[in-house]
Formats: sequence, structure tokens, C-alpha cells
Amino acid sequence: MDFLRPASWEEALAAKAEHPTAVPIAGGTDVMVEINFDHRRPEYLLDLNRIGELTEWEVGGENVRLGASVPYTAIMENLRAELPGLALASHTVASPQIRNRGGVGGNLGTASPAGDAHPALLAAGAEVEAESVRGTRMIPIDEFYTGVKRNALAPDELIRAVHIKKADGPQQFSKVGTRNAMVIAVCAFGLALHPGSRTVRTGIGSAAPTPVRAKAAEDFLNAALEEGGFWESGDIITPSVAKQFAELASGACNPIDDVRGTAKYRRHAVGIMARRTLGWTWEQYRGTARTLEGAA
Repeated sequence: MDFLRPASWEEALAAKAEHPTAVPIAGGTDVMVEINFDHRRPEYLLDLNRIGELTEWEVGGENVRLGASVPYTAIMENLRAELPGLALASHTVASPQIRNRGGVGGNLGTASPAGDAHPALLAAGAEVEAESVRGTRMIPIDEFYTGVKRNALAPDELIRAVHIKKADGPQQFSKVGTRNAMVIAVCAFGLALHPGSRTVRTGIGSAAPTPVRAKAAEDFLNAALEEGGFWESGDIITPSVAKQFAELASGACNPIDDVRGTAKYRRHAVGIMARRTLGWTWEQYRGTARTLEGAA
């Protein structure tokens, strides 16, 4: 196994073009596990730790540009207001040591359905900035996951950053594990309210071959909120609407039985998380609406 250590982003792209099978390593929290257990033996490792720009982020007027190697700890400490769903998901990642090393780029590169960042990225409507010596392209998050641990990157491409819309409404993340910490998700659910467009987006992890959205649940809830005038009134969502949303979210799953949980349990748990996160986010939205109404 050869170890490539580019000193700049341009050198990294050149190395990836010359060695398309090279596996990028930054935090190493996924790659090193696979290597240590002899599940993977790449011909080349491409070390990105000398490229400082990958650990930087920029907060713009509408979006956050998050470098691929920005550690989860930095997201929790600095971007909680702009990216609340991703910050909540970051809290659930493994241990403090791993949160100090791992980043969203690694989750995306590995593309495991159990990656903690995926539900939040799907719910927020992120875009992945991929680059090669041929140029840069933006990949919508809905098109990024192509199969079990497979993504839309070309062999010569690297993830440079993730572009995520700043939250314009409440966001939540919920995760079920076999214990309270240091655990791979049995299943996970992310929800984001977008009052500006009067839409709701979701993300489901570890309950299908890839991270997925519960699109039928979103369509149902978007219609129910609009037809019932909930966005304007801020009224409590009726139990029947919440129940139907949960059932449709559960139906979006295509899980398997494994050592962490059964398919039946995963479907059930996703439905519970969908209902609960809807309740939490809507209560936050109602509180904001009441505050704005009082100020007016």
C-alpha cells in the first residue's frame, strides 16, 4: 500500500487523476476501521490532511460552504444556528475523539446508509461540490447516493465541500442505537421545516440500501399544512395528520434484518421518529410564529 501526501488541493487532484483507485483519507474514522479489520486493502491511500482549506467553512447570505474535512466538533460549536439539523446529528457521532477528526466529506465518500450526516443533509437540501482536474460540478444530495456504499463521484473526483442552505425554520434529528453513545445507527431520521417555501423535507438513515427521503410523506404533509392553513395560523397539527405522516415515512423504508435490528423494528422506529420530530419542529415553529406576532 502506497501513501500519497499532496501538499495542496491541486496536487491532490493530480494524484487522484494519476491513481483513480486511490482512497482519500482525512479523518480516517471509516477508512482505518476497514483497513484494520482487513475489509479493504487499497493500492494507494491519498492523505488530505495537509490541505488546510478542507477544514474551513464560509457562511454566506443563503448558504454555508462546508469544507469536506470540517470536523463535527466545529459544526456543533460554530454552526448550530445556521445548520441546526446537522449540528444535532454531529452530536450523535461516536466519541469526542472521533468528532474532533471526522467530517461530513468522509460520511459522503463512504456513502454508508448508516452515516449520521446523511439524513440532515437530505432534509436541508445540500449540494456536494466535487472536483477533478477536468473541472468542478455540483451534485444535488438527492442524486449523490447511487447504491450500497456507492456514490455519484467519478473515479478521478474528490469532494471539496458541501453547500447547505442556512436554516430558515426548525430542524431536528433523531437516531436509534443499541446504546446511548459510540454506536452505529439502527435507524435515523432528519426533518427540516422550510417556511420560506412552505415545504418540509426529510432524510432517513440506515433503513434502506441508501440514505433516502420519505417523499410521499413530504408530499402529504406539504398538502395538509397548506390546505389546513397551518403555516399562517400556527395551529397544532392534528393527530390524524401526524399519524398519516409517520405511516408514510415508515413506508419509505426498505430495511434489512441484521445484528443491530430487524427490518420490522426499523420501519416501526422510523415512524415513531417521524412523528416525534414533526412534533418537536412544529412546536418550535409555533413558538417563533407567536413571538413574531407578539412583536408586531
